[in-house]
Amino acid sequence: MMLINKHSKRFDELSAEAELVETTKQQKHGEYGSYFHVDGETFDEWRLKARSLISRACGESSEHLKAFSNAEHVQTFDSNYDIFKRLKPVFAAARSDFQGGHLASIRSLVQAELFDSELEQAQELLNQGYTGPAAVVSGVVLETTLRDLCDQQSIPHGKLDQMNGALAKKGVYTKLQQKRITAIADIRNNAAHGKWSEFSESDVADMIKDVQRFLVEHLS
Repeated sequence: MMLINKHSKRFDELSAEAELVETTKQQKHGEYGSYFHVDGETFDEWRLKARSLISRACGESSEHLKAFSNAEHVQTFDSNYDIFKRLKPVFAAARSDFQGGHLASIRSLVQAELFDSELEQAQELLNQGYTGPAAVVSGVVLETTLRDLCDQQSIPHGKLDQMNGALAKKGVYTKLQQKRITAIADIRNNAAHGKWSEFSESDVADMIKDVQRFLVEHLS
């Protein structure tokens, strides 16, 4: 999968950059004795990039990101090398768990890429004039995504409208988004029953874009 491989490669790159930070270590002397220090600009750049990658790859609510943020907190008499020493093993653990396939976030990444592929097929169908099938394919992607969101919130599966209402009530998304999903579901249902006059080509084009946007917001 392209996105997973991209994140994995980035973990490798930042692991190498961490070793570069290590090479800048120097011993300095201060009022309270000697301490080790690394180049501030090189370290800060690595730290920002590492935190951003962990957030994207492991999730904003992941234990890895929480541990990384906690390790960044400055303690009494800390040098930047002390902070770096705390951050390195956290980053290494995130890298190991991601590349080993042990994170729940990987499932979302895989699904997002599979859904992107299906939406590309829907767009190609639309481009070739198959408006109804394009609507059905993108509607299936949306319903599958709602089922996954229900699983995350311990909401039982049901009809699309039921899941849509339950997710909005739970605060997963807004009432406005709920209404848009209802409109998309109507297009999908009309397409599935051959009611071609109930929607237009532009309706399906907007539908595909809306489903893509919904995936970005809730599966990335």
